Amino acid sequence: MKLAFSTLGVPGLPLPEVLRLATAHGYHGVELRTHPEEPVHLGLGLAERADVAAEFKASGVEILGLAGYVRVAAPGDDEPVLADLRALLDLARDLGAPFVRVFPGGGTDQSPEEADATAARRLGTAAEYAADLGVRILLETHDSHRTGAAAIRVLGPVGHRQVGALWDVMHTWLGGEQPSESYAALSPHLGYVQVKDIASPDDTTPLALGAGVLPLAECVEVLSRHSWDGWLCWEYEKRWYEAAAPLEGLLGAGREHLARLLNESA
Repeated sequence: MKLAFSTLGVPGLPLPEVLRLATAHGYHGVELRTHPEEPVHLGLGLAERADVAAEFKASGVEILGLAGYVRVAAPGDDEPVLADLRALLDLARDLGAPFVRVFPGGGTDQSPEEADATAARRLGTAAEYAADLGVRILLETHDSHRTGAAAIRVLGPVGHRQVGALWDVMHTWLGGEQPSESYAALSPHLGYVQVKDIASPDDTTPLALGAGVLPLAECVEVLSRHSWDGWLCWEYEKRWYEAAAPLEGLLGAGREHLARLLNESA
């Protein structure tokens, strides 16, 4: 498995510094939070996009994916959601990123069935566009669909190889799933896995990997047992928790922790 970290953990950090951290601490890739606050966002022009791609290529660090904020199950008309998703896919194509992350984002005024159908319809519509660009759309286990069982209610009906799953191990755990259950549901669709650690279900402030309660060892063991060889991406939610320790000082130990789990599960 290859290791990455998300720029959610280093809010607003210029790309040269992000790449310096990745190379210094032995990470193979970076997941780019794609937001107007960040160096990489939908407003970049073609020349700026080419510059970003060149910076990554020169560093030897891969762009794992773009963590966008499209909510595919959200109530309302389809076209604004699809337009945002197409823009995110275009950016990924221009940067050479293989994946884009979307959220479910179902509303409280929808039934689960309505949210499932809305998300599946939009993802199915976007799948051919994604295929033309060579980019894969990943639905994260999050918010209204935080478990593998919930995500598969959307991904199953879509049934397209360009639409898959992003397994956020915190959300499936908070949703009551064991890692083996989450993997069984998501494995036919799995793009990559986001790892993290927290103190408790009531305190989701990000911690160093291995310092909290999330079943990271079990997750890695399940993946290894099934010979899954994709990406593990550390999503440290510093942007939402200003009091959390800086990620920069944790990256080296985090890589070592993941490497140890991988060795133990081999």
